Amino acid sequence: MNQKLCSKDFILVVIGQIISLFGNAAIRFALPLYLLNLTGSSALYGTVTACAFIPAILLSPVGGIVADRVNKRNVMVILDFFTAAVILAFALLMNEVNLILLLTVTLMLLYGIAGAYQPSVQASIPALVSQDHFMAANSIINTISSFASLTGPVLGGILYSAYGLKPVLSVCVVCFLISAVMEIFIKIPFQRQALDGGIWKTVRTDFTESIRFIRTKKPVIGKALLVVCGINLFLSAMIMVALPYLITEVLDIEAAQANRLYGFAQGILAAGGLLGGIGAGVFAKKLEIRKSGNLVRFCALCVFPMSVSLILFSSGMINYLVITACCFLIMVCSTIFTVQMMSFVQAETPQHLIGKVISVIFTVAMCSQPLGNALYGVLFELCKGFEYAVVLCSGIVSLVIAVSAGAVFRKF
Repeated sequence: MNQKLCSKDFILVVIGQIISLFGNAAIRFALPLYLLNLTGSSALYGTVTACAFIPAILLSPVGGIVADRVNKRNVMVILDFFTAAVILAFALLMNEVNLILLLTVTLMLLYGIAGAYQPSVQASIPALVSQDHFMAANSIINTISSFASLTGPVLGGILYSAYGLKPVLSVCVVCFLISAVMEIFIKIPFQRQALDGGIWKTVRTDFTESIRFIRTKKPVIGKALLVVCGINLFLSAMIMVALPYLITEVLDIEAAQANRLYGFAQGILAAGGLLGGIGAGVFAKKLEIRKSGNLVRFCALCVFPMSVSLILFSSGMINYLVITACCFLIMVCSTIFTVQMMSFVQAETPQHLIGKVISVIFTVAMCSQPLGNALYGVLFELCKGFEYAVVLCSGIVSLVIAVSAGAVFRKF
C-alpha cells in the first residue's frame, strides 16, 4: 500500500473526480430544472427524481461487488465513457421522442451509473493511502465533490439561463470524456478474487457476507445507517424537492432570475459541502466520532428558520436568502458527519469486504430518498400556499429522529 497521501495515482483519482463530478453536478442540475420549467409541477418533479434513484439503489450493491472483484480503475473509465454516451443520446433524441419519458430514463441511467461508480472511488482509498490518512483522503474526496457541485450548478445555471439546455449537455459530454481518458493512467493495486460459482451466486454470496458483517460484527454501523435513512427520508428529500420548487415556482421572483438564483443556491449548498470537507480534514484529529450525533441535531434545527421565514416574509429575496443560508449550514455539518462515518467504516472493514460494505451502506441509505422525493412532491402540491407547514413538519420529525439517535453515535 502506498503510505503517502499525495501519490500520483491518488492525485489522478482526485483530478478525475473534479472533472467527472463537475459534469455530473451540471447535468443533474439542468435536466430536472428543465422538467420543472416545462411543467411547473412539484408532484411530477418529485416522481421523476424518485424514479431516478431506483437504478442507483439497485446498482450500488453491484458496484460494490464489482469494485472488489474488478480493477477499480477500469470501472471508473468504462462508466465515464458510458455516461458521455448517455448524455449524447439524450441530446440527439430530445426533439424526437416524448420528452418526459426521455428525461426520466436519462436521469435513471445517470443515477444508476453514479450508484455503481461511487463504491469504486471510496473502495480505492484504502488501496492508495495508509489508514492514518483515511480521514484526510475522505476529506479531500468530499471537498472536491463539493467543489464540483459548487461550480457545476452555478456555471450550469448561467449557461442554461442564457443559452438553453444543449450547451450544458455539450459541456458535460466533454467533461466525462476527459475524465475517462485521464483515469486510464491510474494504477490501483488489485488482487483478483475467485468467483464462487456463477455470477449470480457470487453476487448473492457477496451481498449476504456484507449484510452479515454489518449485522453481527459491526451492528453499530447498521444502527447508524437506520438513522441516516430517517434523516434522508424526512430532511434530505425535503431540501431536494423544496429548493427548486420554492425558488422557481413559489417565491415572488421573476422566472429567468429564479433559474439563475437556483443555480447559485445549488452552488451555495456545494460551498457548504466544500467548507465541511475542508473542516473535516483540518480538524480530523480533534473531531470525536462519538459526538457526531450533535451534527445531525444541528442539521434538523436549521430547518425551522426556513419555515418561520416563509410565514413572516412575503419578499421572495428575503426567503431565498434565509433558505439558502440554512441549507448552507446543513451542508457544512452533514459533510463533516459523512466524512466521519465513511472513515470509521473504512477503518473497521476488512480490505476484501470494503467495496461491498460501502455499497450496502449506499444502497440502504438511498432507499429512503426516492420515497421522500415522491412524498414531498405530493405534499408541496397539496399544500400550495402553505408550503411553510411542509417544511416545519420536516424539521420536527428530523429533530425527533436526531435526538432519539444520540445513544447510537455515543457507542462508536
